Amino acid sequence: MDVDSSSQQKRKRSPSQGSENAPPSTRRRSRSPKEEAPSKEVVKAGEGAKEKEFDAKAEFAKLMSNNTRSGGVYMPPARLRALQEAAAAKDKASPEYQRLSWDALRKSITGIVNRVNIANIKQVIPELLSENLIRGRGLFSRSIMKAQAASLPFTPVFAAVVSVVNTKLPQVGELVLIRLISQFRRAFKRNDKIVCHSTTTFLAHLVNQAVAHEIIALQILVLLLERPTDDSIEIAVGFMREVGAFLAENSPKANATVYERFRAVLNEGNISQRVQYMVEVLMQVRKDKYKDNPVIPEGLDLVEEEEQITHQIQLEEQMQVQEGLNIFKFDPNFLENEEKYKAIKAEILGEDSDEESGSEEDSSDEESDEDQAMPDKEGIEDKTGTNLVNLRRTIYLTIMNALNYEEAVHKLLKITLQEGEEIELVNMIIECCSQERSYSTFYGLVGERFSRLNRVWTDAFEQAFKTYYETIHRYETNRLRNIARFFGHLFASDAVSWVCFECVKMNEDDTTSSSRIFIKILMTEMMESMGLATLKVRFQDPEVKHACAGMFPMDVPKNTRFSINYFTSINLGILTEDMREWLKNAPKLIMEQRRAMLEAESSSSDSNSDSSDSDSSDSDSDSDSSSVSSSESDSDDGTDTLDDVPVQAEAPVLRLTVPGALVVAGEITPHG
Repeated sequence: MDVDSSSQQKRKRSPSQGSENAPPSTRRRSRSPKEEAPSKEVVKAGEGAKEKEFDAKAEFAKLMSNNTRSGGVYMPPARLRALQEAAAAKDKASPEYQRLSWDALRKSITGIVNRVNIANIKQVIPELLSENLIRGRGLFSRSIMKAQAASLPFTPVFAAVVSVVNTKLPQVGELVLIRLISQFRRAFKRNDKIVCHSTTTFLAHLVNQAVAHEIIALQILVLLLERPTDDSIEIAVGFMREVGAFLAENSPKANATVYERFRAVLNEGNISQRVQYMVEVLMQVRKDKYKDNPVIPEGLDLVEEEEQITHQIQLEEQMQVQEGLNIFKFDPNFLENEEKYKAIKAEILGEDSDEESGSEEDSSDEESDEDQAMPDKEGIEDKTGTNLVNLRRTIYLTIMNALNYEEAVHKLLKITLQEGEEIELVNMIIECCSQERSYSTFYGLVGERFSRLNRVWTDAFEQAFKTYYETIHRYETNRLRNIARFFGHLFASDAVSWVCFECVKMNEDDTTSSSRIFIKILMTEMMESMGLATLKVRFQDPEVKHACAGMFPMDVPKNTRFSINYFTSINLGILTEDMREWLKNAPKLIMEQRRAMLEAESSSSDSNSDSSDSDSSDSDSDSDSSSVSSSESDSDDGTDTLDDVPVQAEAPVLRLTVPGALVVAGEITPHG
């Protein structure tokens, strides 16, 4: 029973094709109802759209999330443009669009930097400035430093590019300089010779292009030559070959000091023969006046001297490298900053065209905006004094960084001054002198050299003397002393005319304690420089004597006594001899003056009476007799009056605040 049931449950084999019960060779499927077909097609279309949307999002997310240093995955330009347009269609301030524009900016800057050379530099720089270098200044700094390190022969070209960009966007040039100095410091600590060599080469050409001040070059040389090794001397030799011509022209004494150190290292013999030979070759290059290493190669002098902006960054000061500028960051004010740079670009390049978009409408609108902006620029007048502040800062830094007065004068003459700004330079020299703790002859020599160069500078210093004398009461004692000694040096060296003393009125009413102290220090400085005898001879000169009539007054006895006592109290009584002689004869002079006045009055009255009574003879005789009698009586009265005139003894009490001054009432202080 069980066996039969189990056998029945066994699977039966299907009949063969030739049998009657064979299955059909093909099976026919029933067709789907027609009304169901559209629904299926709709479902398929929706699924396809979802798949496309999902793929685009995934691809875009993959592109955005790639933060590798290689720059991300490659994407065909057409596909990248499509993604950018898709992102821009939604929101130009979105992070996705900003990231795409950042990548485009990075690739554009890198491409421009990599293809620049002497032949195309004038065409490449406008393309570079058309990019947003303010936003991409970190990218520009990294690209140009990397390109320079990879191709050292093109260093002058890269330095010229930085120089041009620095004149338009100083913050970009400053960032490049800061990163180079920071890179040199790190490489020097790590003993990385290759990086030190490339960095110093770039810095040398930036100094040649006046982007960096020569002080950084001198500091690097001092650091390299302080503890000489083969590597440090080799780097110093290479650096000096590049920057030596500039230092020889602008800092000759510092340049000579560097070569003296090279000679000392050569004489010590602690370096290898190969490096010694390099130093000897450098000495020969110096003798040949760097004929193979000019300051700026031909074709790369693209910046006018008055447009150069020099950054004074010290080697040891703390610097912010701003590495965060190398990576993308979301900018909440992206559109506003882009519009600002468009305005800057229009001002730099003289046009406001968007080359990337290429749309005619945008270009026409921007050109119209530019046309409207041009009249506004012509009508702008800067009343904030920014240019004057910048000029004073430049003059101050130039004076402070000069090693001697000759270098200071040489550099100050290179500063471009507008007409009428000479007095600003003169005032800055005097102000710098006044702020020193004690007087330095450096400033006197600078003023003397300027006064001997041109009559314009002489007039400026003479005008400054009058101005400072009138306002000397505003200065504290130390500043007053320095200013007085400065002008004393100019007068003693005949750098300015002594006619300037005409503004000095030595009397009690026209002087103050500050002005008297000022004159005392000035005259003491002149006496120490010239000698008392020579000083007296100079004041006896007719032209000077006429100009100094206010200093040595001989018109009113009161003022004469005041001046005599003043100069006697400051040990210059020898200059008062003429005033003493005049004061001694003053009563006689006063009598003579009064007699002359009375005679003039009597003669005028006689002439008037004669002309009025010339009509009748009778009246003429009477008038003649009366006139004779009146003239006799007048003459008698006149002689009596002159004989009886007492000499008025003006004896005011003088109060001098000059240290050591002698206060005398009604008497003249004897000198000698």
